Amino acid sequence: MEESVHAYEKVTKSWVSHGEADTAALAEYFANLAKPGTILALDGDLGAGKTKFSQGFAAALGVKGVVNSPTFTLIKEYEGRLPLYHMDVYRISQDEAEDLGLDEYFEGRGVSLVEWASIIPGLLPEERLNLRIEHTGGEGRIIHCEGVGTPYAQWIAALPESALMMTQPGAGQGESKKDGELEDGKA
Repeated sequence: MEESVHAYEKVTKSWVSHGEADTAALAEYFANLAKPGTILALDGDLGAGKTKFSQGFAAALGVKGVVNSPTFTLIKEYEGRLPLYHMDVYRISQDEAEDLGLDEYFEGRGVSLVEWASIIPGLLPEERLNLRIEHTGGEGRIIHCEGVGTPYAQWIAALPESALMMTQPGAGQGESKKDGELEDGKA
C-alpha cells in the first residue's frame, strides 16, 4: 500500500510579544479568521503563555466565562461564534490520544486548539496552524507561527506587522512600532 505524500505550502513568521496585550492581539487575529475545522497546534515550555493565548483566542470567539487549561480533563468544549474544542495532551501519550477520537473534533463544526500538540504529531491533520511560544524573559515572548496548507499559509503571509495595525486598521503604516513586531522567517 502506498502512502500519499502531500507538499503543502508553508509560511512562517515570528511575532514578538512584549506582554499579554500583544499575545491577545495575535490570538484575536487568528480567532477572527477561524472557521469550522480550524486547527491550532500550540506548543511551548511550561509557563510560556499557551493558556493566556488560548484565553485570548476564546474571548475573541465570544466565549463567555472562565477558560483554563484542560490538563486533567483533556478536552473542554466552549460555545462562542464557533464551538471551541480546547485540548491539553500534556499528560497522555500518542497511543492514549489515539483512543480519544480527536479526529471527530478536528473534522467537526468548531475550532480545535491543541496545547502540547507536538506530543501527538501523527494524529494532527497535516494542514494546520502551528504556534510555538518561547519565553524571552519578563513579559516577553516570541510566538513562532507556521501556516501549513490552505488557509493557514495565507493567514501567516497576511499577518500584520504590529498589534497596533491589528486593532486600528490603517494605523501604524510605515511607523516603527515596538509592540507586536514581526520577524520574518523562511519555510
